[in-house]
Amino acid sequence: MSDNESENEEISDLSNPDVTTKYRASGDIVNKALQKVIDACVPDADIATICDLGDKILEEETGKLYNKKVKDGSKDGPGRKIEKGIAFPTCVSVNELLGHFSPLKGESRQLKAGDIAKIDLACHIDGFIAAAAHTIIVGGEKVEDKKADVIHAAWNAAEAALRLVQVGNTNTQVTQAFAKIAEDFGVKPMQGVLSHQLKKHVIDGNRTILCAETETDKVEEFEFEMNEVYSIDVVMSTGEGKGKETELRNTVYKRAVENSYLLKTQKARQFISEVNKRFPALPFTLRAIEDEQVARVGVSEAKRHELLEEYPVLKEAPTAVVAQFKFTVLLLPGGTKKITGPAIGKLAEQAVTTKAVVDEDMKKLLASSANPKKAKKKGKDGDKKEEEK
Repeated sequence: MSDNESENEEISDLSNPDVTTKYRASGDIVNKALQKVIDACVPDADIATICDLGDKILEEETGKLYNKKVKDGSKDGPGRKIEKGIAFPTCVSVNELLGHFSPLKGESRQLKAGDIAKIDLACHIDGFIAAAAHTIIVGGEKVEDKKADVIHAAWNAAEAALRLVQVGNTNTQVTQAFAKIAEDFGVKPMQGVLSHQLKKHVIDGNRTILCAETETDKVEEFEFEMNEVYSIDVVMSTGEGKGKETELRNTVYKRAVENSYLLKTQKARQFISEVNKRFPALPFTLRAIEDEQVARVGVSEAKRHELLEEYPVLKEAPTAVVAQFKFTVLLLPGGTKKITGPAIGKLAEQAVTTKAVVDEDMKKLLASSANPKKAKKKGKDGDKKEEEK
């Protein structure tokens, strides 16, 4: 690369206002799609159909924005088309399933009244990703005991994380908060669940926050920094807090970009060619492959040669229930800004718990404001500008 080209490289963190705008636009679309999927999660609804609906909304809404080609600065010519679309396919995982359930049509399930359903999805504009997940009670029924406890534990832990993911704080502080709140509600944070830093076209950045630390599960401690973006994933269980493999087909994959191999069969080559073209860096579902037979045959050969990373459907014990809340935060000069994920709303009344946060530090933290502090400026115009940041 020439010096001239490197000088013209874009700034792809939040210090670039255009990047912040794209993250926020992605966040708005995720929130819209998530609400539509929540509304579709009614008793007897088909999960594959709901997942298709979520993916369709993400595709349609991202398709409405940024349709002009942009100049790359260093290059002459017509400019590049901005990539956008799904960054993580819609998944609807119920009760003891941890996540990643986005079934093929013939392997779907129907929702039942009283199911604890976790909805998970993400989209991107120009590689800038916004993700969210939310837990609902299908049919609007009330639940009590452990089912209610785990929902409130996950929600309070998510609220604590929002207040702790601040410039200068550490990932360890967040993991410790999850442990304290889980203990107060008598549930377990899920082992193996990570919150990731988000970067352009990267949904699983190297900076991570553990949901649960164990002897074998540890990550390097770091301080959160200005202009970073994180997807905060909180998953709690009434069981042991350990996921086990299921008999269900895994359908969510991501291209392992560091590996290449010339696959032997025509269907497998057709499959990986479509993946490379349509999903070069971000997760996709086998449902999105145009020919299902190609997907079924191609995925096994591609996996054998380590061309794909798998997002497995894991489960807890059959009697356990898992709750999840995920949201995206921007670490801006004015404070940490949550751009995805709805309020707890009516779920707070539907999940009837007798437990509460009792840890004094956590109570104090949760009582504090999660809204970014506005820098004081003189005059109405200044205040207005600060609000709009």
